[in-house]
Amino acid sequence: MLESLAPVANRSGPRPTSMARVAVASSMGSIIEFYDFLIYGTAAALVFPQVFFPALGPAAGTLASFGTFAVAFVSRPLGAVLFGHFGDRLGRKKTLVSTLLIMGIATVTIGLLPDASVIGIAAPIILVVLRFLQGFAVGGEWAGAALMAAEYAPPKHRGLFAAFPQLGPSIGFALASATFLIINLSLGDKSEAFLTYGWRIPFIGSAVLVMIGLYIRLKIEETPVFKEASNSSAVPAGPRKLPVWESVRNQPRQILLGGASTMMLFAFFYIGTAFLSSYGTSAEGLGHSRPTILSLGIVGAMFFAAGTIGSAMLSDRIGRRAVIVGSCVVAIPWSLLLFPILDIGTTWSFAVGLSGTLLIVAGIYGPVGAFLPELFATRYRYTGAGMAYNLGALVGGGITPLVAASLGASLGSPAIGLLLAGVSLVSLFATFGLAETRGIDLATSGTTAAK
Repeated sequence: MLESLAPVANRSGPRPTSMARVAVASSMGSIIEFYDFLIYGTAAALVFPQVFFPALGPAAGTLASFGTFAVAFVSRPLGAVLFGHFGDRLGRKKTLVSTLLIMGIATVTIGLLPDASVIGIAAPIILVVLRFLQGFAVGGEWAGAALMAAEYAPPKHRGLFAAFPQLGPSIGFALASATFLIINLSLGDKSEAFLTYGWRIPFIGSAVLVMIGLYIRLKIEETPVFKEASNSSAVPAGPRKLPVWESVRNQPRQILLGGASTMMLFAFFYIGTAFLSSYGTSAEGLGHSRPTILSLGIVGAMFFAAGTIGSAMLSDRIGRRAVIVGSCVVAIPWSLLLFPILDIGTTWSFAVGLSGTLLIVAGIYGPVGAFLPELFATRYRYTGAGMAYNLGALVGGGITPLVAASLGASLGSPAIGLLLAGVSLVSLFATFGLAETRGIDLATSGTTAAK
């Protein structure tokens, strides 16, 4: 019976065109959804303090802006639970269509939202609600996209194929930086036009990308692993338990340790993409021009994308855990060196700091696309992997940049380095607590832990 649950790729291998279609569907949808998610981070660093929190002043306005940024990480675990439930019950495809729609609607609405000078306190309140919806959608996005790729992929190359949806943050960040750069150069670095309507263009224009992503996702079939598991007698008889209850009851250790192991990648990524954009451009920070920081963001994103694919391929050869552990080890000294490098104050030092940070993120992000899904049983894999991933996002991506902004204002940049080193240590020890998963049969993964 266990053999009958094996993915199609295990037995005959999907046709190249089929795997190509899966790669495009999982990566394009993820790129578009993370583009929507990340343009908020760019705007939060560059314009939201002036547009939605003008009365607070530069420092407090930046802190409030990153506070709204962090709201999405509170809603991400909730999205992981809800969409994980439907993903484990109804299928990966239908759920991914829903997450993309919710993300698209929330993002376009942010672009249409009047600023504080027009509707007062209502503006930041509505902004928080829309950011909550963005986080809710992306909370269900990652696990579904990773599962779609992993459950189709040949076992020996699962790390590589599961890395395609992992390109979402890197390419999404590059697109977000490029879009803001073009608009910034067209309207002027500090122009009133950029603050009034220029920043809105990426949000409203994302509607076109969302429609493209929906078309691509509607063309893909449900994964063979999910279809076979749904029809199999291996599914327990009687009323089916909630996926969230099953995953928490059967594999709580994997959820908690999986979340802790990913904390460092989120801390480094959102420090690198959102916080450093603010630190690099502000007068209190490095004072670089917006076009310079946005241009370097594109360069850093390319390093991130290449590193993601490279680390995923390496994980197919030496193991997921080994690559993640190695990245955490490198992250600890880099945390202490990052801000001294940035504080040299040159364009080149900022480029080195940003690119090095995103390369370290890539060392974990590549293997994670296969690692977390491989930890959980099929019947609640969407929920379990999503909860682990988004718990890491809540602490690493939501809380860490907010604490970093406060530490930077009160104690200076060295304190931020110590914070990142501490987060890296937590992720390192958590990863040691998880088993290696390379080459595991997805039809049987998680069953030992569930007994």
